[in-house]
Amino acid sequence: MCFLLVFLVSSACSLPVSILPIRATPTATPVPTNTWIPLPPISPEFDTSRVGTVAENVVYCTIDDVALKMDIYFPERASSAWAAVMYVHGGGWGSGDKTRGAGIEEVPALVEAGFLVAAVNYRLAPEYSFPAMIEDLRCAVRYLRAHAGELNLDPLRIGAFGTSAGGHLVALMGTAGDMTAWDVGEYLGQSSRVQAVVDYFGPTDLTNPEYLAVIDWEYLQALGARDTHDPALAVASPVNYVTPDDPPFLIMHGDKDDAVALKHSTRLYDLLQQAGVPSELVVVLNGGHGFAQAGERPMDPSREEIIQLTVDFFLEELLK
Repeated sequence: MCFLLVFLVSSACSLPVSILPIRATPTATPVPTNTWIPLPPISPEFDTSRVGTVAENVVYCTIDDVALKMDIYFPERASSAWAAVMYVHGGGWGSGDKTRGAGIEEVPALVEAGFLVAAVNYRLAPEYSFPAMIEDLRCAVRYLRAHAGELNLDPLRIGAFGTSAGGHLVALMGTAGDMTAWDVGEYLGQSSRVQAVVDYFGPTDLTNPEYLAVIDWEYLQALGARDTHDPALAVASPVNYVTPDDPPFLIMHGDKDDAVALKHSTRLYDLLQQAGVPSELVVVLNGGHGFAQAGERPMDPSREEIIQLTVDFFLEELLK
C-alpha cells in the first residue's frame, strides 16, 4: 500500500478558556492502557445463550423522556469477558441511524475479531441541539459499564469509533473524557471515559472560518450556534480539549473529502502528537466523504484495508 501516514505540524488557534465548560475529575478512572491485566473470566451473570446473537433496540438511557436505544452484537465465541466497541453513526447531527452509515461495515468485522459491539442512536437536531448528542453517548458508555456483568464485557476496555458527525462525537469522547458537565441521566457512578478512539473524517475545529467553509450552516445550528462566532462552536470542538491523558487515537480521512476538510483531521492529529497522545493519521488517497472513491484511481488504502486497520487498532489498544 502507498497510503500516506501524515505527520504535519499546523498552527493552533488559541481560544479563551472562559468559553469552555469547567473540566472536572471523572467519577471513576479506568486502568491506564499500559497496565492492562488479563481479560476477566466469563461473567457468572451472563446468559451464554446470547453468544452470537444481536439484542436490538435496547434502551440504554432515558433523557428528556426520550428512550435512547442501542443494538448490541455479541461475538460468536466466549472464553472470557469481551472488550467492547461503540459505533456512532454520522448524519450531520440531524439524521442517521445505528443500523446504517459509512462505518456499519466495520461492525461484523469487529464482532468476528471478538469484540462486543454496541451501535448507538442519540438525540438529533433540529429537535435537540448540542450537547444532547454527547450527553447521550456518555450515558451509553456508563450503561455498558453498569451492565458489564450481564453483557460479559470488561468495563476497563471500551473503545468508540464514528464517522463524520459520529467521528466528531467520538473524538470529543476521547479528548473531553473528564467533562463531567456532560454527564447527565443514569449511571452517574460510572465513568464515561473510553480507552481508544477511531475517528473517520470527523469535524474537529468548528471555530476557524477556513474550516467552516465546508460545513453547512444547518449543521452549525445543530451544534447550538447562532452565528459563526458563537462560543458554542468552541465548546463543541474536540481540538480544544486535548490533554496528555487522552486515549490512543486512529484518525482516517480521504484526501478528496469535499464535505469535511482534511485539515480537521490533521489539526487534531497535530495537537494529539504535541500532547504526547499515541495517535496515527491515515490519509486515504482518492477518498471522498464516507470513503467513497473520488476520481478514476482506486482508494488507497482500500475500503477492506480501512476496516482491517480499524480492527487491528482496537485489538492492539484494547487487548494488549
